Amino acid sequence: MRKNSIKNTRINEEVLRRLSEIIRGSIKDPRIHPMTSIVSVEVAPDLKTCKAYVSVLGDEQAQKDTLEGLKSAEGYIRRSLAQSANLRHTPQIRFIMDQSIAYGVTMSHMIDRINRKTDEENLPEPEVEYEPEHDGEEEEDGRP
Repeated sequence: MRKNSIKNTRINEEVLRRLSEIIRGSIKDPRIHPMTSIVSVEVAPDLKTCKAYVSVLGDEQAQKDTLEGLKSAEGYIRRSLAQSANLRHTPQIRFIMDQSIAYGVTMSHMIDRINRKTDEENLPEPEVEYEPEHDGEEEEDGRP
């Protein structure tokens, strides 16, 4: 089975769905942050290994704690996956922290900052009406 075959894509989607359900509903480890989600899954064509990309909405310590909690619960997660998914082999799961969402937010903030700076630089100068100075002498028609 090739990496990008239809069957492999279906298996990836199924494993992603099952892992999300297991992590959201079954694991009671306090180290796992409540805002944890599985972003994507790559199951090897031989179904022996699986890379699960995890996103955690929180600081760096919450991400580290969540990764440790998931690694310690890997046996339970794998067993639950074997019971819920109909696969010939239950893959060995490797959890990897996915930084793409944080990277996207950072890039969005940078773009906003650049746009604001550009807008400020392109603001038109306020128009000031120029009035010539008078020496205090009156002109011929009697105006100062």
